[in-house]
Amino acid sequence: MGTVTILPYTTKQPISLIGEMAGVCWGADTSDPAKNYRRGWDCIESGHGRTLEFPDVYMMLDGYSARVIREWYTHIGGMPTRLQASTRYIDYANFEYVTPPIIEDNVSAHDAFDACMEYIQNTLEILEHDGIPREDAALLLPLGMTTRIVDKRNLRNLIDMSRQRMCNRAYWEFRELFRDICIALTNYGDEWGRIINTQFHAKCAETRTCPEKHGCGKYPARDG
Repeated sequence: MGTVTILPYTTKQPISLIGEMAGVCWGADTSDPAKNYRRGWDCIESGHGRTLEFPDVYMMLDGYSARVIREWYTHIGGMPTRLQASTRYIDYANFEYVTPPIIEDNVSAHDAFDACMEYIQNTLEILEHDGIPREDAALLLPLGMTTRIVDKRNLRNLIDMSRQRMCNRAYWEFRELFRDICIALTNYGDEWGRIINTQFHAKCAETRTCPEKHGCGKYPARDG
């Protein structure tokens, strides 16, 4: 599967940063790291969402499908920004791609899937040999091809994203991508680990009911 790399520009101590920023506005003592940490955690537990916009996460997502990255782009809150590898620089003769587990587990389906990808690769080679510009030949590229992006967004946006993308009914590759992000951030620092363990979860975990029309069965459907 793909890999998530947390870049060094990412806030190292997000809870402490939140507490320090809130302390400035509260006229509190911001010179004490322990007080900043406690104040920051109080902001998080109290649901003061605006403060969550101070910690920033810079990351590289590599080896995920173009399809799941298109879905990633739909989470535009909190002014995220990103750059994606151009299709001009893909190895048309041997591009890598993502195969869904349900296809991997089916021999005939897997063979057909690989054969189709190979046919696309061969066709792209022919078009390139015939002088077709890559920006035109790229229309043949499937959404299953792997890609690479660099991405910047804040904590509030990621928590909001977790409510939808950690749902058992979310697209399988997005669930794996988000799991990889949680692991990478947890490894980045202890403060991130505490945030991931307590704040990142599907929306049903807040109410112990499922708001979806067709739930997974983990929690009962909400009334009405």
